[in-house]
Amino acid sequence: MSMFLRVKCPDCENEQIVFDHPAVIVKCLVCGRTLNEPTGGKGRLRAEVLKALE
Repeated sequence: MSMFLRVKCPDCENEQIVFDHPAVIVKCLVCGRTLNEPTGGKGRLRAEVLKALE
């Protein structure tokens, strides 16, 4: 099941909503650090998950 996640950037602590099955690399909107990478299915998260959104 696919869902959106609220994550926190480990560098600047910006909170951002990302999709858990990304098609492209998702970067932090503030500092540019990679938060989620595509793997052909569920993404490789590089940030702390704060909450799963439905």
